Amino acid sequence: MSIFKGSGVALITPFSEDTINIEVLRQLIDWHIENGTDAIIVSGTTGEASTMTLNEKKILFTETVKQVNKRVPVIAGTGTNSTKTSIENSILAQECGVDGLLVVTPYYNKCTQEGLYLHFEAIASAVILPLILYNVPSRTSVNMLPQTVAKLSKIDNIVGIKEASGDIVQITELFRIIGSDFDVYSGNDDHILPIMALGGVGVITTVGNITPNLMHQLTTHCLNNNLTDARALQFKINPLVQSVFAEVNPIPIKAAVQKLGFEVGSVRLPLTPATDSTIARIEREMLALEVSR
Repeated sequence: MSIFKGSGVALITPFSEDTINIEVLRQLIDWHIENGTDAIIVSGTTGEASTMTLNEKKILFTETVKQVNKRVPVIAGTGTNSTKTSIENSILAQECGVDGLLVVTPYYNKCTQEGLYLHFEAIASAVILPLILYNVPSRTSVNMLPQTVAKLSKIDNIVGIKEASGDIVQITELFRIIGSDFDVYSGNDDHILPIMALGGVGVITTVGNITPNLMHQLTTHCLNNNLTDARALQFKINPLVQSVFAEVNPIPIKAAVQKLGFEVGSVRLPLTPATDSTIARIEREMLALEVSR
């Protein structure tokens, strides 16, 4: 049961002082859908979920569902390092009407593979929504192994994984042992082609915040097995990808969206605004790709 195929944007959260800027959120959602984004993912790493209150997440989920109005799937990031809190977030998102959940591996605790299995099993059993696992060991200090993913894939409403380990050997092994009905999404914008060539169905993208049409094109080429054009486009966007990750995400991408003319505000502490050199680098790459609103 695929929640989506193609390019899902890990949407930044626009802030105005100490609140979510709902008007700009609506503008971003409409712009993305008009430019080919296949799914809207809110309250993820790029959306600064870790600095938002539960009430802010409720507002974000509700307003996003309302604005999208079923034009594309809405997926809510609900994972934390607490199983209980992750369940509470997931139930809240379900009540707000989202179409699916994106749940990151529990960070900081450094649990075992069995702990990972039991964590996700508990969350999945608490909701009826389809759930996408999220493996990003560079940020969580825990790596979910292919064997654990394969075991979790047998749970009916665990339907896919956002794979951002960056380990092509591990990713290849994952594809070897999982079933064909389990969806794999690239979690790294510079790995879209290799993951989709192995059988992945799309990307959950950061750079798509400023290049929705290009990301949609790239994933469409891959889904159509047009690897020549997909390769050319992957190579074309990689310098921009590198610039957007010159500092920790979402610092650079939020500055990039601001450059497009969306008043998204700054990142929240403990993150700090992008440096001048990072902004200049992003501007050069945006100009080279003719990125505009």
